[in-house]
Amino acid sequence: MPELCRFYGVRIKMYYDDHNPPHSHAEYGVDEALIAIDTLEVIAGELPSRALGLVYEWAGTRRAELREAWKRAKNLEPTGEIEPLE
Repeated sequence: MPELCRFYGVRIKMYYDDHNPPHSHAEYGVDEALIAIDTLEVIAGELPSRALGLVYEWAGTRRAELREAWKRAKNLEPTGEIEPLE
């Protein structure tokens, strides 16, 4: 699973040819949540509230890049990297 980004202990990943809806996997320690790209809704799993807040802040400003990475992953192409939260 390609890693798109890493910041403050949070890792954002995306599986190749994953199921809909378009989403990313956010990992923090042993916790993982699937975050819908369009709505930022947690569609599975959970993260500690602080980590989830960081993911919301990061993804909220990078939706277009996440959509492009999703399209590439669906086509089994390299997803590329996305800038971290600063």
